[in-house]
Amino acid sequence: MAHHYNTLGEVVYNESLPFWRFSVKNGWKQKGKWVKIYRVEVRRTLAGFKATKSPYTLTAVWYTQVRIIDPLNNRNYMKFKNIYEIPCISSMNKNYPIDIMGVVFNTEAHFDDPEIPKMVFYIRDNIESEIKCVATYGHAYAFRDGFEIMRGRGQVIVVLKMWRVWSFMSYFGPPELWLETYGGLSDFRFNPRLKEVEEFMQSLNNSDPYVRRHGAMGPL
Repeated sequence: MAHHYNTLGEVVYNESLPFWRFSVKNGWKQKGKWVKIYRVEVRRTLAGFKATKSPYTLTAVWYTQVRIIDPLNNRNYMKFKNIYEIPCISSMNKNYPIDIMGVVFNTEAHFDDPEIPKMVFYIRDNIESEIKCVATYGHAYAFRDGFEIMRGRGQVIVVLKMWRVWSFMSYFGPPELWLETYGGLSDFRFNPRLKEVEEFMQSLNNSDPYVRRHGAMGPL
């Protein structure tokens, strides 16, 4: 008996099934390449399997398809989250990296500790929602250098690919939420030529007086 799902997050535990079969669009790096995998079997390894927390094994079958892709150049692969949706993301969904875009309006360089270099920046959308982002290690230096190159070119849109949602509980207010790089899975690009980015830029020009007035601010 086989059940069909579109993503791992849709898999529901059923102890009567020894495995699940579904289409999956999750990607990871294989010898330096990103791949998209369709139609594999998912075998649970422990009783009480939960898709977001328990170990599982993806097993190829005769009709499994594997395609090499470039996520930031493949608009069909990108699944952008809106910034205002992030505070509502459930604990289950925080286990999965997300894609998002926004205009950079402030940055903070933290390179005093060479063991944990960080580049903190903030992004806004077209309804004045904003979120903190943290690039670490090699991503921190790449963001600093890349953003410096973009200086003087007007508003800068950054596309974040596969960044993790983190939260910090506070006794004095709501939890702090931010996005952070997740090892080699994460990537980013400034002003990429994607249809979604062009539409986002247009919406900024039409509806966001903050961006029109101030643009993006450089590193502090």
